[in-house]
Amino acid sequence: MANSSSITHFLLLPFPGTRQLQLLHFCLFLVIYLTALLGNGFIITTIAWDHHLHTPMYFFLLNLALLDLGAVSTTVPKSMVNSLRDTRNISYAGCVAQVFLFTFFMAAEYFLLTTMSYDRFVAICRPLHYETLLGSRVCLHMAAAAWACGILHALLYTANTFSLPLCQGIALDQFFCEVPQILKLSCSTSYLRELWFIVASACLSFVCFVFIVVSYVQIFRAVLRIPSQQGRHKAFATCLPHLAVVSLFITTAFFAYLKPSSISSPSLDLLLAVLYLVMPPAVNPLIYSLRNQELKAALSKLIIGQFQKQ
Repeated sequence: MANSSSITHFLLLPFPGTRQLQLLHFCLFLVIYLTALLGNGFIITTIAWDHHLHTPMYFFLLNLALLDLGAVSTTVPKSMVNSLRDTRNISYAGCVAQVFLFTFFMAAEYFLLTTMSYDRFVAICRPLHYETLLGSRVCLHMAAAAWACGILHALLYTANTFSLPLCQGIALDQFFCEVPQILKLSCSTSYLRELWFIVASACLSFVCFVFIVVSYVQIFRAVLRIPSQQGRHKAFATCLPHLAVVSLFITTAFFAYLKPSSISSPSLDLLLAVLYLVMPPAVNPLIYSLRNQELKAALSKLIIGQFQKQ
């Protein structure tokens, strides 16, 4: 038993098995982490380098890549180090930092994905007003608002979480400091203090979700009115990457946090955390670049140009 004033560290979920399995976990996380670093790094470099990609859609994509890099770098390296050193410890300050940064990057990414749905709505439903409605200053303000809302949400969430007295031990059933796992350590009478903030966050998330759904309903209606099949295909192609990323983000995160407690288990929680936290930053660059000819052409020119310089 411990209380929050005496806690100096937490114990993260150990990956069960032999030393060989721990090293396998390290190698798997290392491959995924390097994939996320390279994929998002290429997107950031390519968009910043090629002036033809200095458009609202690619500006928001650059911000998404930055948030993905931050999210995966917040938790995965610590888990790899723990596996390599065969330890479970994370300091109290390190846990607070993880909660703040993880919450910030995830919240900001959700707000940014909501903003990107508006970008796609204007591009397809209001193409003649695209440059007016989404000028460079407007895009900058929208991206800054997403980052600022993420920071504010993370500050309030972290402060509320760690203001609770923790009296149920120091062991967390997750490979990083996840808020629901920390709340399990709080005293039962104090748990209700967090409820109002969880409800407020859920309402805000629902509003963003409704905005995305309404945007895509309008987008699909506009696309279906395009007379030529080629035009419809081109319009759908610009929306599918964003829709795929949103679907991956929302379905995994919502199921992880809204699944019935009757089916909850450490192994299932671990799998879901990997799906919504570790995999998207590695998969998102592939989703956006797979059928994006402009991005692939710019990336090819960048790589060929670097080889020619050498």
